[in-house]
Amino acid sequence: MDKVYASAAEALKGIVADGQTIAVGGFGLCGIPEALIAALRDSGVQGLTCISNNAGVDGLGLGQLLVTRQIKKMISSYVGENKEFERQYLAGELELEFTPQGTLAEKLRAGGAGIPAFFTRTGVGTIVADGKEVREFDGEQFVLERSLVPDVSLVKAYIADRSGNLIFRKTARNFNPNVAMAGKITVVEVEKLVDVGQLEPDSVHLPGIYAHRIVLNENPEKHIEHRTVRNA
Repeated sequence: MDKVYASAAEALKGIVADGQTIAVGGFGLCGIPEALIAALRDSGVQGLTCISNNAGVDGLGLGQLLVTRQIKKMISSYVGENKEFERQYLAGELELEFTPQGTLAEKLRAGGAGIPAFFTRTGVGTIVADGKEVREFDGEQFVLERSLVPDVSLVKAYIADRSGNLIFRKTARNFNPNVAMAGKITVVEVEKLVDVGQLEPDSVHLPGIYAHRIVLNENPEKHIEHRTVRNA
């Protein structure tokens, strides 16, 4: 089955809508689906709940959707590096469900694995546990966390075949596999596209069953948050 679409806009056509929950892969600006985020912005959908480790930086990554006021709520683990995020949150214009980073990764992985909830020690005795069930196991307290199953997931991979088998590149792998697994519909942006049968099976990081639509972006910008160099 060929899952390739001609453009990011075409790949999102008919599947994004107002009020959806959308998960986006990446860590900072590393491994973000740049073309898909831009297409989501240009689609004009409003009232989104976005699940992502963070919201990019001002004007880049999901920061673009904060500027256009398309995001009503963030479910994330890091909220630094973004002045507009800070401004909207402190002004009461943006909801935030602050989630420990490992818990966020597991909430996505569990959602993709069909596990509705799980217990973890992370967050016990803090505001993270407010309003959640806490239970004792083997003398330790654990908090119940519900898994995440977004309406749409947007992810970045390095290589895909036309059936959606994916290979991620180095640290750009980060949250992308878990986000891809969790989505009811997953759209993947890739730098390289090959025909079915060209990928060595043992090199595939995520099988094509998790990818529903694919778009090729051969020349992503790959911005760096803070370029640090040393004198020779």
